[in-house]
Amino acid sequence: MVELIGREKEIEQLRRCVNSEKSEFVIVYGRRRVGKTFLIRKFFNDDYAFYFVGRHNESQDVQLASFADQLKRYSKSTFAPKLKNWDDAFACLRDYLESLPTGRKVIFIDEMPWIDTHKSQFVSALEYFWNSWVATRDDIVLVACGSATSWMADKLLENKGGMHNRITCQIYLRPFTLGEVEKYLESKNCYWDRMQIVQAYMVLGGVPYYYSLINTTQSLAQNIDYLFFEKNAPLSCEFSELYSALFANADRYINVVSILAQKHDGMSRQEIIEATGLSGGNMTKILDNLEKCDFITVYVKFGCKKNNVTYRLTDFYTLFYFRFLHDKRTLDNAFWTHNCTSQAVVSWQGMAFEIVGMTHSNQIKKKLGILGVSTSISAWRNAETQIDMLIDRADRVINLCEFKFSDSPYVISKEYEQKLRMRLAIFKESTSCRKSLVTTFVTTFGVVPGKHSAIAAAEVTMDDLFVND
Repeated sequence: MVELIGREKEIEQLRRCVNSEKSEFVIVYGRRRVGKTFLIRKFFNDDYAFYFVGRHNESQDVQLASFADQLKRYSKSTFAPKLKNWDDAFACLRDYLESLPTGRKVIFIDEMPWIDTHKSQFVSALEYFWNSWVATRDDIVLVACGSATSWMADKLLENKGGMHNRITCQIYLRPFTLGEVEKYLESKNCYWDRMQIVQAYMVLGGVPYYYSLINTTQSLAQNIDYLFFEKNAPLSCEFSELYSALFANADRYINVVSILAQKHDGMSRQEIIEATGLSGGNMTKILDNLEKCDFITVYVKFGCKKNNVTYRLTDFYTLFYFRFLHDKRTLDNAFWTHNCTSQAVVSWQGMAFEIVGMTHSNQIKKKLGILGVSTSISAWRNAETQIDMLIDRADRVINLCEFKFSDSPYVISKEYEQKLRMRLAIFKESTSCRKSLVTTFVTTFGVVPGKHSAIAAAEVTMDDLFVND
């Protein structure tokens, strides 16, 4: 049986709700394949008073028929009730729950966004069910789960009507960190070294489902071929399904990420609007939802106001898709095995490792001994140079992070040392910064000591990124 890896904070939140002395409305949301349903099922051991999962792209009649069938099953009735609408459905659910013995009762409604079909009035019925009955009791734990993060936010979290401030616990499930991926692979008896895990992370990110498909008897390169490049590969259609499952008007979101995929150092909001032709109002919602789902990361430009930000695509699978799968019609079923050492892949790995480091900023801060120091993460660029990640610290120190991916300790050349010193000078002059600047190297195997290595005033290695934050 697959064990539950990590998720300690989320488990503690669920435990608090179960032990509460009042009714609780819990929502669990996050990107597709991240393990939301698995977390709930493992925590509650599939022991619910009632469980229902929405059906994708099905009508209200089909959804209601499925709901009625679940009521029949859980109530052990000989017939399913006839449900005209969702008010009927929740009224029958209320009657069934009232018939149960005293004690805590867990209701788990999975893929809730799929239930809310056009003109279904599902949310209105849910509001009435909670406000008129559940809220008057102290024995209900209602768990709502869904991948469509924009729906969960709009309809539940930011609801201005009857559901306003009714959510008592919200759990946003993030992808695994490198350390959690390592533990998950070990639970599958897959003992890749950390270099291989980092390379896998560049492709799959921290999405548990993707790692569940891995064949532990094969190499990383063989697995990538199997997952993406072989005929009928398991993840060959993942891209369109991913965005369609998460967002309404998915084509608009795909338009934005496809533009961002072409700009390694990110784009401003206005640049994205001009490149896509989308209106400002639509863009605000799209960028907000992409950020909520961890597809993009927003960086405030150092020394600027919060509205001067850069949007950068940081979802590993999406970046991999646009670099190697989009509009590619390769007949090579072993493309990755044959090209994993090519210049195109090596160049992509350098960029991807940078994002690995940026998504593990807590691990970097822990290695630097500043996890307890108030910090802000930003980026900076001008016409001459750029710095992709700065850690601005309350102790008046700024770490300027330099990411280097290599299969051996990194050698700093004379030319590169001069380049870095010039960059420091440009940054100081352009920003009038008076804080201490520390050039910080984030590498796979460290920096080779030598004549020019003193520029690396602080170091973080690949192993440091595997430490739990």
